Amino acid sequence: MNDFDVIVALLGGATLVLGLVSRWLERTPFPPTLLALVLGILAGPQVFGLIDLEATGQRADVMEKAARLTLGVGLMGVALRIPRDYPRRRWREMLLLVGLGMIAMWVVSAALVYLILGLPVWLAALIGAIVTPTDPVAASPMVTSEEARENIPEPIRHAISFESGANDGLAYLFVFLPLVLVAPPAGISFAHWFTTILLWQVGIATITGLTLGWIAARSLQVAESLGAIGKDWRLVYTVALALLAVGAGRLLHSDEVLLVFAAGAMFTQVIGGDDRRNEEHGQEAVNRFFAIPIFVLLGSALPWAGWIELGLAGPLLALAILLLRRPPALLLLRPLLRDVRTVPQALFMGWFGPVAVAAIYYASLMEHETGEPVIWHAVTLVIAGSVLAHGLSGAVLTRALGRHDEKE
Repeated sequence: MNDFDVIVALLGGATLVLGLVSRWLERTPFPPTLLALVLGILAGPQVFGLIDLEATGQRADVMEKAARLTLGVGLMGVALRIPRDYPRRRWREMLLLVGLGMIAMWVVSAALVYLILGLPVWLAALIGAIVTPTDPVAASPMVTSEEARENIPEPIRHAISFESGANDGLAYLFVFLPLVLVAPPAGISFAHWFTTILLWQVGIATITGLTLGWIAARSLQVAESLGAIGKDWRLVYTVALALLAVGAGRLLHSDEVLLVFAAGAMFTQVIGGDDRRNEEHGQEAVNRFFAIPIFVLLGSALPWAGWIELGLAGPLLALAILLLRRPPALLLLRPLLRDVRTVPQALFMGWFGPVAVAAIYYASLMEHETGEPVIWHAVTLVIAGSVLAHGLSGAVLTRALGRHDEKE
């Protein structure tokens, strides 16, 4: 049963049911994303067969587009959540976290893929780049829930939000770099990477995003001064900006993930303060609406046969990446990060770097680019491990950090 109406009904029904008990779920070890993944597995071809994207031959295309849309909306919410003065006050620390930290996490992840799965260097580096960035969609509930606001220091929440927004777009560079350095069959030249990937797709995306965000913010200010825009329209304005940025990025053949975050960051710089809280809350509500369907789709598209082919090396890789990709990097960087005051805070921030929607997007994109199915097999196993591990440990570790900080 691959009828579009069946898929829409299932996605809507899952979102409806999980929304009804969302307040309860915040107090349990079972976040909506984990339950959505389980619902997707049940609806998939291995159980009830209600959704079978593989049978349509368009699984990679569907997952890439769904992830791109979800990322766009999620990144706009992240940008609105970050205080206007935060990038100016903490730009050095964020540059270290996004720059040096991201390189360290990429090297560690690539090395783990190479050593555990025994893949070629370029393919290991590619998969390592895909699982490197912190996912903004999966990270949002960890920093926006009531429990998070009560137990996680505000600077830590802002740092996680900023990093998850910035490194998702910059991952574009790291994902394409292995195709240059080791020249696999689908390789591209360094000149192409520098001119097309770095200067055009990343550089133009940043400039276009900043410009688009500035124009959108100024236009809103003018409309408000003239009394031309209604209050209800202001609540959907940033959602429309996110969709416009995603579409513009694809039309320009640029890095639409970075374009969206740049647009949202500039929008916040021009328009900030308490008078925008309603827009932020409205955006967060839309984020939740988009987050559930993508995890249901992922659950239905998990490559069980591919996981079996990986053998015990697959689960070992997922565990090793979750434990070694990020926590050691945050411990090493902690003395340089003013907002991360204690080792427990560094460990908490290091642990909660989920791998999710951004990895779905890049894995689908690179599987199509290279024709290597092992990319989807390995990355989805890491995503599933992240959803399970971070989901089950989120509430417990958040409360533990709050208790520890109270004793300090």
